[in-house]
Amino acid sequence: MDKLNFVKNGVLRLPPGFRFHPTDEELVVQYLRRKIFACPLPASIIPDFDVCKSDPWDLPGDSDQERYFFSTREAKYPNGNRSNRATGSGYWKATGIDKQIVTSRGTNQAVGMKKTLVFYRGKPPHGSRTDWIMHEYRLVSTETDTKNSTQSSGENWVLCRIFLKKRGTKNEEEVMTKSKNCNTRFNALGKTGPVFYDFMAKEKKIRADLNLAPALSSSGSSGVTEISCHEPDDLEDSTSCSRFDFGGNKIKEGHEGERERRKEVLHRILTIKDSLLKRKLELEAGFALGFGT
Repeated sequence: MDKLNFVKNGVLRLPPGFRFHPTDEELVVQYLRRKIFACPLPASIIPDFDVCKSDPWDLPGDSDQERYFFSTREAKYPNGNRSNRATGSGYWKATGIDKQIVTSRGTNQAVGMKKTLVFYRGKPPHGSRTDWIMHEYRLVSTETDTKNSTQSSGENWVLCRIFLKKRGTKNEEEVMTKSKNCNTRFNALGKTGPVFYDFMAKEKKIRADLNLAPALSSSGSSGVTEISCHEPDDLEDSTSCSRFDFGGNKIKEGHEGERERRKEVLHRILTIKDSLLKRKLELEAGFALGFGT
């Protein structure tokens, strides 16, 4: 069976409906390792190209898609290990730390390393950062050391994945931020539940205390008892609206003002009771004198 070849003129050409989305392990084990050790590849789908000879937007293939290349690393200095990643318009700069790629077979064996680089326009160290990203895959040193005897310096292969990082517009970011804030508030409300405050509880307590005022226990004091039941409500309404006591003095706010208001109301009730009781005694005395004559 002939080996499948999807690279034409250095550009990847897949049939309609096919996509190339390999994992990091597959790129290292199935492609890069086979390339280095001259083993047959699963498919001719990754072209050979020196990515540092061109700017990222000039590389072969569709710039809107991820592009994969086999490339060689060129030493920056004759006796050094640093790679020369300068291009015509800028340079690739490493960011972060290298990520270890571990096999999925459960042995936790490292099969390769991945380095993340960002493209900068201009000359270092004053270049301007762009949205071009490159993932550079290489084998672990233990594997490459075994091949050094048959591998020349120009065949120091790495596998590169290059893509343009897409950023959302400002309006999209604002919408996402507002949506997250709304979800956070909704979740907090769902956990704690709505809180209701009874602003009439204070007034109800005052009314209840006033309704417990002592009344006369005599059998002929029904009129006095009726006044004691209704008088506090009227007096309370007048004081709550004007906030002045019966003597025309301004009532203090807070708990101290409430105590003074209650004392004033009770004093007025007792005064009315005393006057009615005195009137009752006068009527009884007059009735006795008239009956005696």
